[in-house]
Amino acid sequence: MAAFAQIRVTLEMIKWEHSIFALPFALTGAMLAANGLPPMRVLVWIIVAMVSARSAAMAFNRWADAALDAANPRTRSRAIPAGLLSPGFVLTFTLLMTAAFELACWQLNQLTLLLSPIVILVLFGYSYMKRWTRFSHLVLGLSLGIAPSAAWIAVRGSLDPRIVLLTVIVLLWTAGFDILYACQDFDHDRQAGLYSIPQSLGLEAAFRIAQLAHLAVVLLLAIFAALFHFGLAGDVGVLLVAALLLYEHRLVSPRDLSRLNAAFFTMNGIIATVFFLSVATDLLLKSRL
Repeated sequence: MAAFAQIRVTLEMIKWEHSIFALPFALTGAMLAANGLPPMRVLVWIIVAMVSARSAAMAFNRWADAALDAANPRTRSRAIPAGLLSPGFVLTFTLLMTAAFELACWQLNQLTLLLSPIVILVLFGYSYMKRWTRFSHLVLGLSLGIAPSAAWIAVRGSLDPRIVLLTVIVLLWTAGFDILYACQDFDHDRQAGLYSIPQSLGLEAAFRIAQLAHLAVVLLLAIFAALFHFGLAGDVGVLLVAALLLYEHRLVSPRDLSRLNAAFFTMNGIIATVFFLSVATDLLLKSRL
């Protein structure tokens, strides 16, 4: 029973269900690279790489931020500050997930394996960015934005500049919602000497910057759709993403953060899934023509 409890706490620590943020974009990149469904073996290893990399990044973040989490009323109930998991266990889990990620990259192709240390550097480096710069949101955005380009490389063994645009889109999308999420730590970050857009510029400015980032996402998605010659299903997906982003920004304001979790977790999961399903449908319909 103790082992099952530890597994449950570990899954809660890494928020495994939030893999839905980045995984749909990785699958989108893989399907665009294959112009349809990639080989099943490649698809499986991409999923293994995505889940293990994200698990390693989340666990490392909890390990690196243990002292900061303990000082923050919002996060002091997390696994390490609450004494549910030891720092040694979390670090060991991080190393195991990193090894699983490297194994997956090795199974894919040479370029994927060659670039894998850079991915790990970005994923782990994010945990320290808020100690140094207000632009840590962009590093988190890059952590998720890597996914579609990495998946393209995993399928083709090379990189197409068009898919890099999706990396930029995911970077801005993630940075935008992370800026909103950081608003709830405004007071704590100022007291602790941590950096963020809300802490540096205030809540009103943070909301405006997040809105501009998501407006850029919509505009760049339109360009992306043209580059890949989206059909009706893909174009509808772009419009749905735009509508969902607008709705997300209507859920919260600088004066009311009560629905922030709904905006952050629920809506962003829906946005990522809707975009993937629209692109997948578009590609599969074209392949039947």
